[in-house]
Amino acid sequence: MSALLDEIISLRKVKAVEYEEYLARIAELATRVQAGRADDTPAALDTPGRLALYNNLKGRVPANLAAEPITPFGEIDADAALALRLDDGIKRHRPDDWRGEPAREQMVKQAMYEVLLNVDEVNRLFPIVFAQREY
Repeated sequence: MSALLDEIISLRKVKAVEYEEYLARIAELATRVQAGRADDTPAALDTPGRLALYNNLKGRVPANLAAEPITPFGEIDADAALALRLDDGIKRHRPDDWRGEPAREQMVKQAMYEVLLNVDEVNRLFPIVFAQREY
């Protein structure tokens, strides 16, 4: 009887260890999801707005442009560089309290167009920029 009890206790301990490992993995995944970053996301994309722009530009090739190759030697990729240029352009040219004011919204769209050079991309990304509080 003692041997059976010891076996049940040891099985319970093994199950508890497996469950703890499971919970640790879930916690790690939850923190990664909360951060909104994938493993391959460049470190320069350190704000929610930059991440949103990058995630919506990544892998997308506008219809009238050729795809650019992936940058070698660990340099920042073309999508990240474009997201950073777009972020900088918006922040430099946006007027205060631009949301809900058509003329001021057009100024933000113009700043986006100067970087993207594509009206369709500006119209596609503008609602994303509009939703980001840092802009």
